[in-house]
Formats: sequence, structure tokens, C-alpha cells
Amino acid sequence: MSPEKAAGPGVCLTLPGWLDDLTTGGNIIITDPEERLRWVIDLSRLNVENGSGGPFASGIFASRTGRLVAAGVNRVEPLNLAPAHAEIMAILFAQDRRRSWDLGSDAADPLELVSSSQPCLMCLGAVMWSGVSRLVYGATSADVGSIAGFDEGPLPAAWAGELGKRGIEVQGGLLRAEAVAVLELYKAKKGTVYNSRRIR
Repeated sequence: MSPEKAAGPGVCLTLPGWLDDLTTGGNIIITDPEERLRWVIDLSRLNVENGSGGPFASGIFASRTGRLVAAGVNRVEPLNLAPAHAEIMAILFAQDRRRSWDLGSDAADPLELVSSSQPCLMCLGAVMWSGVSRLVYGATSADVGSIAGFDEGPLPAAWAGELGKRGIEVQGGLLRAEAVAVLELYKAKKGTVYNSRRIR
């Protein structure tokens, strides 16, 4: 295969400065799985408080050691990019840092995606193809829809089972009240609900 041609027009995905400051050094290790989720939920709150995106955050961690590989927050509105969801951002930055499109390429070092909320339909596909071995989340898609008003898409009823068939363990609804509090904060601050089309 021939090498890629010199880059032409492109899209620049950026994380907010406060998150760069928080993760500079790359030595964040959170050994307790519940605390990893609490840390991610705190990122979602900071994203709301700093006005740097929607009320969602995610992190890719090494399951065994708790080492953070990459973190992402929702950047749809500031970047004017509908796919810039927290899960997508975390996956993309983790793949870039690992220099691999497959986050499961090193079986000795399985990675997990920890998300403040259940992935939407788009992010579900990204999780499935990312290579992570585990998904952990706080708020449910029902919470996201009923509290914040976001359309999470027509998620299949058996979505968790489909991930399981592909070797991805799912653990959801953890620290749900803490994650829901961030959605309520976003609603109270009248954050943008960027559904392009309403369900008819």
C-alpha cells in the first residue's frame, strides 16, 4: 500500500484547556473502579460549569492498573461537530496515543471505557468497534432523554447482550444519582439541546 498523500483540508478535534491542564503528565492512576466513574462524572460537571460542551464525559482506562489512557468530554457545540460526543473523543484520543485503531490489540492490557452516561446509538457503534473490553456508565439513556432532553436514538433492546457477544462486558447505572445531578445542572443552566431533528 502506498503511504497517505500530504494532508489537505481536515477537521481539528480539541479538548478544553481545563481538561488538558488536569491530565497533563499522563500519570493519572485510579485503582478503584467506582472512583474511576466518579472522576469521569466530575469531568462532565466541569464541562458544564466551564461552558465547554454538553453534560457528558468519558475516560479510557487500563482495567487492571487503573491508568488513564485518554479522557474526553462532549464538544459538539463548541466544535460545531455532531459526532464530538464524549465517548467518541475519548476513543479517538486513546487510539491516537496507542497508535492503533484497535484498543484491544494488547490482550495483556485490556482497556475499558468509563462514561458518565449510557452511550447513545452513535457511540454504541463506536464502543463496539473500539476494541475496549468493558463499558461502565452512570446515568441511563432514559435519564438523558427525560432530564436533559437529548435524543439518544433507537437503541436496540438487547444492546448490552450484543456487546457481550463481542467480548465487551457492560456495567451500568453505577453512581447514577451523581451522574443525574450533572444532567439536572445542565438543564438548570439552560444548556443547548442539540437534537437536529425531533421525533414525530
